[in-house]
Amino acid sequence: MALFSDLPPMRKKEVGSMIAHYIAGVLDRDPMVAAVEELCRAADLVPGMRVKSMRGSMRGVITRVLDYGRLAVRPDGSASEMISLPENLLAED
Repeated sequence: MALFSDLPPMRKKEVGSMIAHYIAGVLDRDPMVAAVEELCRAADLVPGMRVKSMRGSMRGVITRVLDYGRLAVRPDGSASEMISLPENLLAED
């Protein structure tokens, strides 16, 4: 895991999980590589961009970037915003 030491803790945990699933034979190589590459990619998240949570349980749109670096996201089907760290979100394809 030293290779991924510069990743934020949440992303490092997810990378470890993907690799462990591959080693256990639960996940094929290509999906594992794609997931690890996605988690390692530095995303430039800007207002209006569609995002999803790390596990895909929440999808929404970034409404604003706050002064201290966090993001305000409006989840799909909601009128309210949630605040998130950028490293906890992935850009949707």
